[in-house]
Amino acid sequence: MQLSRPLAVVTPTLDGPVLTALAAADGPFTTGQLTRVLGEGSEEGIRKVLRRLTTQGIVSAERIGPAFAYRLNRAHLAAEPILALAGLRGTFLARLEQLLASWAPPPAYAAVFGSAGRGVMRPDSDIDLLLVRPDGPDDAWDTQLEVLVDTVTAWTGNDLRPLVYTLTELDAARGEPVLLDILEGGITVAGERSWFQRRVRPRRAR
Repeated sequence: MQLSRPLAVVTPTLDGPVLTALAAADGPFTTGQLTRVLGEGSEEGIRKVLRRLTTQGIVSAERIGPAFAYRLNRAHLAAEPILALAGLRGTFLARLEQLLASWAPPPAYAAVFGSAGRGVMRPDSDIDLLLVRPDGPDDAWDTQLEVLVDTVTAWTGNDLRPLVYTLTELDAARGEPVLLDILEGGITVAGERSWFQRRVRPRRAR
């Protein structure tokens, strides 16, 4: 699946991005505003989607001057499952946080990065996950990681690609481009970003 396009799980059409945008918004959109927000599809194509969804009742239309403004009809019977689908990225991150917090010991730091972190996944993209673990061998930790790989694939259909550092390895890798990229664009799911920042930022020359 694509975490940034969650309704593509059930519909590959433009209906998915339109419903996702409406579900995330507090206020209404005109067709032109929605076209600019989505950055895909033509204004005429989005207008047709909105008309069809309005006919189904899941979207409500309100005339404002010469134009119509559209919003998700949250009283509709279908609104609750649509909101749940639109929020799958947040649901995934919350589940991942909870699972990592249950580990013994938990990671010192973990972050989703790459296309999943940037919100540009394809359906077949891997989910990249940085994990910082304690030093030394730990069979229980390795087992937890194996379970995590299988669990994430069951949740999403995507392969999990873990990038694992021990604390000592992380200190030795200070300043490496991949770690700086994770610091810049990764989504923290365990530990504190400030801690990670102190460990990976290059030390200033004195």
